[in-house]
Amino acid sequence: MMVLFGGSSGAVPPFDPLVLTQKGSLFLTRPSLGNYIATSDELQQRAAAVLGMIADGKLKLRIEHTYPLAQAQQAHRDLEARKTTGKLLLLP
Repeated sequence: MMVLFGGSSGAVPPFDPLVLTQKGSLFLTRPSLGNYIATSDELQQRAAAVLGMIADGKLKLRIEHTYPLAQAQQAHRDLEARKTTGKLLLLP
């Protein structure tokens, strides 16, 4: 089974799905939000639940670095260079 979540490290090198099938692979997918959220109401409810858990301290965010908005270009460079983990914040 291969599941791809995001692509922050760049494109996945090419491979032949037929080879995976021959080796016993049965499922290849790249899930997206549409696979899990059916309506905008559901999206709002789920987002409110996650944000509520953050506000209640039940879910912790790892904030790696905070950038002033004027340094947004540097934040993008750091993301592209894979110099970061966790969340980056841009502050006005």
